[in-house]
Amino acid sequence: MSTLPLFVKYLIVAFVSMVPIIELRGAIPIAVSLGLDIRLYYPIAIIFNMLPVPVIYLFARKVLEWGKDKKIIGGFFTWCLEKGEKGGKKLMDTAGRTGVFIALLVFVGIPLPGTGAWTGTLAASFLNIGFGTSIVAIMLGVILAGIIMSLGSTIVKTLGWPGLIMLVILIVVIIIITTIIKKKLNKNKESIANNNLEEKI
Repeated sequence: MSTLPLFVKYLIVAFVSMVPIIELRGAIPIAVSLGLDIRLYYPIAIIFNMLPVPVIYLFARKVLEWGKDKKIIGGFFTWCLEKGEKGGKKLMDTAGRTGVFIALLVFVGIPLPGTGAWTGTLAASFLNIGFGTSIVAIMLGVILAGIIMSLGSTIVKTLGWPGLIMLVILIVVIIIITTIIKKKLNKNKESIANNNLEEKI
């Protein structure tokens, strides 16, 4: 692939960014391995990862519902519906209705198996989250995923797999610390609310 014209390399990045499941998280490591300029491949990957999102939100659920009973495509369409439903349930279990914007952003932004813009958009449509809210949350999530994958791919290229393992450990630690802080803040809010209630009584 190193002998390919530069324009073709960027086209590959753009195309891979639009592929379901792979998306930007697969396109950026390819871009880094090809030695492409981050000032070009990063916005290209984000833009092309986001291109299918409005179409998925507006039409994918309807098409999947229509095709789930068809002979040839039924199995795949049913799998997509189940994936969207599971993604939606996971979002609601994590955040509830009030925190769903942040949950959707994180769901798309943290590059783990089963997450991403395609699944996040399907989940948003199943939960009937507003179109504008969904697009903004997913776009911010894609930007976050791009930053994480660019850092991870660069570290792997520079320091090898031990560097990537260190990055993953760092992300896990940050998530754990954030969760602990959030729980403490919620407890403090509950305590203040209970104290106010007792004072009124």
